[in-house]
Amino acid sequence: MAVKIRLKRMGAKKNPFYRIVVADSRSPRDGRFIEEIGYYDPLKEPAVIKINEEKAAEWLRRGAQLTDTTKALFNKVGITKNAAGSEGQ
Repeated sequence: MAVKIRLKRMGAKKNPFYRIVVADSRSPRDGRFIEEIGYYDPLKEPAVIKINEEKAAEWLRRGAQLTDTTKALFNKVGITKNAAGSEGQ
């Protein structure tokens, strides 16, 4: 099973709000997910990004892949895949 860390769109029309979730890559964008690890609100100034770093690091160690958008959000917050993946070693 390929697991990805990606965004799940919430909120109203023209008022997006995203949850950062761990999901099977075959499930739909707003469908079933395994665990919620944070959220992203692009409409606030500045944009609000909240990620549970411990859960994210654990999923990255287990082999979860970041999508391009979540990779950019993780970099903006200061979480890198290499740092998260090497914590347990």
